[in-house]
Amino acid sequence: MSRGQESAAPVLVVDDHPDVRLALRILLQSEGIPSVDVGSAAAALDAVARTEFACAVVDLNYASDTTSGLEGLELVTRLRQEDPELPVVTMTAWGSIEIAVRAMRLGASDFIEKPWNNAHMVHTIRTQIAVRRMQEENRRLRAEAALSREAGDMLRIGESSSMRRVLDLIGRIAGGEANVLVLGENGTGKSLVAREIHALSPRAEHPVIRVDMGTLPESRFAEEMFGEDLPTSRPGRFELAHGGSLILEEVGSIHPLQQAKLLRVVEEGELERCGGMRTRRVDVRVISTSNADLEAAIRHDRFRRDLLYRLNAMQVRLPPLRERQEDIVPLARHFILRECRRRGRGAMLLTPSAERALRGYAWPGNVRELEHTIERVVLLTPHDGIDADALSLQRRADEPVVLDSLTLPEAEELLIKQALERHGHNLQRAAEALGISRQALYRRLEKLRARTFLAPIT
Repeated sequence: MSRGQESAAPVLVVDDHPDVRLALRILLQSEGIPSVDVGSAAAALDAVARTEFACAVVDLNYASDTTSGLEGLELVTRLRQEDPELPVVTMTAWGSIEIAVRAMRLGASDFIEKPWNNAHMVHTIRTQIAVRRMQEENRRLRAEAALSREAGDMLRIGESSSMRRVLDLIGRIAGGEANVLVLGENGTGKSLVAREIHALSPRAEHPVIRVDMGTLPESRFAEEMFGEDLPTSRPGRFELAHGGSLILEEVGSIHPLQQAKLLRVVEEGELERCGGMRTRRVDVRVISTSNADLEAAIRHDRFRRDLLYRLNAMQVRLPPLRERQEDIVPLARHFILRECRRRGRGAMLLTPSAERALRGYAWPGNVRELEHTIERVVLLTPHDGIDADALSLQRRADEPVVLDSLTLPEAEELLIKQALERHGHNLQRAAEALGISRQALYRRLEKLRARTFLAPIT
């Protein structure tokens, strides 16, 4: 399998003639484009329900209705209902302007007559793949903007002197160009600080690209970070962040063999895409986060000292929640208000016993644990008063939540959240654990208005 096949979602080919499917399969394979081909509308709908596709190439005429195109037009409608953003290219040997217009009105992106020209077919498919990627990138950027606004709001909640010092430091370093290292335990809000630094910087109008280094496969490191020119041409994360900021989350998890490649780009601002020879300049501010002891990693030859120097020009250290007790109750109230708004229910209040329990708990999971605790309480508490018993702060982390009292949508949301948490918010792994496709999981998250699950506090 080529690098292009590894990195791209496949193209769905739907045609009831095996020789047509074979011809397209060979053509796309020769171009490094993976594909899945099926022979019926029913098989196509089943495939889209299970797999995320870059685009679909759909025949309009089938054995049961050879020339009218009605069966194919119905398939276009069903595919667009299943995935509204899926680009659909229709094709038929019985081409006409009328049927092309009808297909486009139903949501088709383009129209090709049989027999097709190979170069035109490949160009059309590549164009639709690029459209799909652009849609995903725009959606990601909108989500990042919303997260940045929420990050700033959340960081300013509370009254502790330790967080006031952190906010003062963020304000002073954000206006510079030096790379920043944000340190702290899991769940303290390191990614929020990274986003706030970008939002307050002169680069705020330019991209902020986030990479979770802990989940990035070593085999894909160079292609994802630096891009590739062969067999496909696409930018990596550094190029996507050009002019803006690149957030490297949990930078201590980068494999030592990859650290030298990263060092060169951070030092010189230059890179070559995989398979390419051209040197490209990138202007990126790197904001890294880590919960690891990087000095200890250096002593054990797991991290390069020269890379740490480059990443650690400025440093922000976040205190754990147990060291900022004045902020616990205000944060809890913020999360309660947010969850009540999301669920369309009336205000809920903390009783004095609940406030004492919140302040008396050690919060090993920090702000993330507090956030998830409040989400669970708002979901499971039928009345408007939250007491200490409702918080269940001594409940074992592995103790299952009883679902008997939940509605079906509430149970579905809770199961999705648990799967995301177990699998480090990796959509693909969570979807596999739930027995659904990544695309189906994403649609359920959209329906539940649960995008905050996709970028947890780190």
